Amino acid sequence: MAVSNQVRHVTEIEQVLDGQQSQRDATVVNSWIRCVSDYRLDPSQQVPAHIVSPQCLREHRQRNERLIHIARHGLNELFRQVAGHDYVLLLADNEGVTIDYFGDSRFESELRRAGLYLGAEWSEARAGTCGVGSCIVTGEALTIHQGDHFDSAHMPLSCTAAPIYNPDGHLAAVLDISLLRPPGPKISQNLALHLVRQSARHVELANLMHEQRRGWVLCFSRQPAFLDVDPEHAIALDADGRLVGMTHSACRELAALMGCSWRQPRKLLGQPISRFFQTDAEHLARLARNREPAQRMLLATDNSSWYARLQGPDWTPLNQSLSLPSRTRSNNAEPHPAFAELHWGDQRMAALLQQCSRVAKTNLPVLLQGETGTGKERLAQAIHTASGRPGAFVAVNCAAIPESLIEGELFGHAPGAFTGAASKGRAGLIESANGGTLFLDEIGDMPSNLQARLLRVLSEGEVLRVGATSATPLDIRVVSATLHNLESRMASGDFRNDLYHRLAGAEFWLPALREREDLLPLAQVLAQKHAVNAQLSPEVTEFFAQYAWPGNIRELDTTLRFALLLSDDHRLTLAQLPERLLRRVPQGLQRQQSCSIEQAIAECDGNVSAAARKLGVDRSTIYRHLRRKNPTN
Repeated sequence: MAVSNQVRHVTEIEQVLDGQQSQRDATVVNSWIRCVSDYRLDPSQQVPAHIVSPQCLREHRQRNERLIHIARHGLNELFRQVAGHDYVLLLADNEGVTIDYFGDSRFESELRRAGLYLGAEWSEARAGTCGVGSCIVTGEALTIHQGDHFDSAHMPLSCTAAPIYNPDGHLAAVLDISLLRPPGPKISQNLALHLVRQSARHVELANLMHEQRRGWVLCFSRQPAFLDVDPEHAIALDADGRLVGMTHSACRELAALMGCSWRQPRKLLGQPISRFFQTDAEHLARLARNREPAQRMLLATDNSSWYARLQGPDWTPLNQSLSLPSRTRSNNAEPHPAFAELHWGDQRMAALLQQCSRVAKTNLPVLLQGETGTGKERLAQAIHTASGRPGAFVAVNCAAIPESLIEGELFGHAPGAFTGAASKGRAGLIESANGGTLFLDEIGDMPSNLQARLLRVLSEGEVLRVGATSATPLDIRVVSATLHNLESRMASGDFRNDLYHRLAGAEFWLPALREREDLLPLAQVLAQKHAVNAQLSPEVTEFFAQYAWPGNIRELDTTLRFALLLSDDHRLTLAQLPERLLRRVPQGLQRQQSCSIEQAIAECDGNVSAAARKLGVDRSTIYRHLRRKNPTN
């Protein structure tokens, strides 16, 4: 760093200490004062980054092993989002020691020198004003940008950090995202600040859920749309409805309701739910996820409205849960985690997945029926995962393979079985699934001559390759799927009755998307898989709830991907939906959208670019509307 810059920096700190006004944030000014008065740091002395010893790092990591494990998925996702922008992610414990780290290996030596590395200590007492250290002291999310740092050696850096709190309300760690050479002013890191806040909240929620996996968790949000997908706040309750844990955002809300400081979490723990909300333990069961979010309203003691979701070991009132017979509890055991993301509050799907979870652990063949796009293959994969079978999951689309090739593809062939056959022979798809699961998709389209051969495989437990004289023993689990009505196909002679009974040891019908209660939460989940900050406008959610979805989940996913490509800010409006869907938009929604666009154009004196910015849409959205309104222009 140039000497003149360092001198100016030291002079600025001295002026602050003399009581002069500063353009820096109050957080930075207060930290500078602490650095001199409390830690006796000298701003004119550059202190090299401190990396703790390997033994010391092991001790810090061991003390925080569970948190590191829980946070790892969220940190991986956050690093994926910022990949290519040269950010470094640090997870530091409550003493400021970096216990987990994500960075580009190409810059490892430079990052290590800067202290953006595993084992670096970033406490204020050692490093002065910095993202991690100042976050630990204040307990708030913040950005320490370039000259905000106390030590001039850190002035090239921009560090944005957010605190992660334990369920008991005390600081557990700090998540920091830093740049070696940040572009532009401090405001350029606002997105980074949003991302670390969001990631820290997700880690806190995951930690609370893990700690209370056999207990009760109440999630609550101001709006119902994202309650079942990404709740704002969450608290844990014991069997009597008393507070035993919380996320930090919930701590702040409850402290405000109780009239105390969020920095005194002990005052909140142990309080009954009625101290914060106009309810009690006996009536909380009505907030179970199998009801529409909008029907789960909860009034706080200050009469503010919230939407809430209760989840726990069963749906009986809390004060009865500890006395339930053990057999009742086992009957309500949660399905295998492999089924976790296949429903988001639909009661029918929840019951179906509960049954599938039990069947998965057996060798019973499974037949899945339902319209195209309802998720039959994903369910088949979940059944395979939950089964614990060591072999592969082999999927065969019986409708996609030409009839002339399907026999060889399914059953394989012996050496020299036909012209062009592999000299050493080849295993078929059925044999490839040995020890695992064979998924026969569109089984209703299998040619009749092959149905007989498949029946023999299932009944004999062995497969005979084309041209072979001896069979290969098999240990396979068969899951098949179809969108056809197999009963009518059997009646017409197109499908063998005996094969049907071999396949349908357990038979499940997947509901169409238009019939599911969790359509809107599912849409939000799918949207956020394509863009983490995706939001659906009220008009879009209203349209999604009314649309028939003939293509089901597959159509919904494709629609969301297309719409997100047209959206600059990932907030979806009706204008971004495909034309084929827009033609089916109810007239009331069309008029509402049209009025909004025309009003924006009028308010912007016909300036399309300004109107697009006002509405938060791309200019092409405005132009498409104008073309639809005046097709001759």
